[in-house]
Amino acid sequence: MRLFVGLGNPGAQYAGNRHNIGFMALDRLAEKLGGRWRSKYQGRYADIAIGGERVLLLEPLTFMNESGRSVAAAYHFHKLHAADVIVFHDELDLAPGKLRVKEGGGTAGHNGLRSIEACIGTRAFKRVRLGIGHPGHKDRVLGHVLGDFSKVERTWLDPFLDALVNASPLLAQGQDAAFMSKVALATQPPKKIITDKPADSGS
Repeated sequence: MRLFVGLGNPGAQYAGNRHNIGFMALDRLAEKLGGRWRSKYQGRYADIAIGGERVLLLEPLTFMNESGRSVAAAYHFHKLHAADVIVFHDELDLAPGKLRVKEGGGTAGHNGLRSIEACIGTRAFKRVRLGIGHPGHKDRVLGHVLGDFSKVERTWLDPFLDALVNASPLLAQGQDAAFMSKVALATQPPKKIITDKPADSGS
C-alpha cells in the first residue's frame, strides 16, 4: 500500500493558500478517482486504487508544523516502510506549475516535512515538490506562502492538478521519472504554429 500525504493547514481561511497546494493535490485525486473522505489518524483519509495499487490519501488536520503526528498514526497502523510514503508539498524553489519527485534529503525549512521526519524516525520518504515560485526576497516568503493563489495563478494551477491526477498511476507504481515527464508534457505551453507564407520577393 502507498500512503499519499498532502500537506496544508485545516480551516476555510487557509484553503486557498499556496502553502495548501498539497491538500489541493489530494482533493483533486479524491474528486477525480472517487475517493470518499473519512476521519481517522488525526486527519482525514480516503482509500482508493491508483494504477492497480492501493493508495491511502491522507490530509493531516493537525496544522502544518504537527503533520508528523497524523502521518505517524497511519504509518504505524498499516506497518508501512518509508518507501511507501509520498508527501505532496509546496516548494518555493521551483517555478509555479513545475514539480519534482525527490527521495529523502533535507527539509529546506519546511515545517511539515520536518515534523514527519521527526515522528516516523526517517527522512527516506518520497516528496512530490509542487512549485509555487519564490517572491524574490526572504522577507516576503511568509506572506507569499500564506497568501492565496490569485485568479491569474489559477489559470496554471487547475491544469497542473489535473495533469498530476492523470499521471498519478505512474507515481503509485514507482515510475517517478515517467510521472514527472507526463506532467511536464501535459502542462507545457502550446507551441506556436506559423501559418504565414514567406512574402514573395518578386523576380
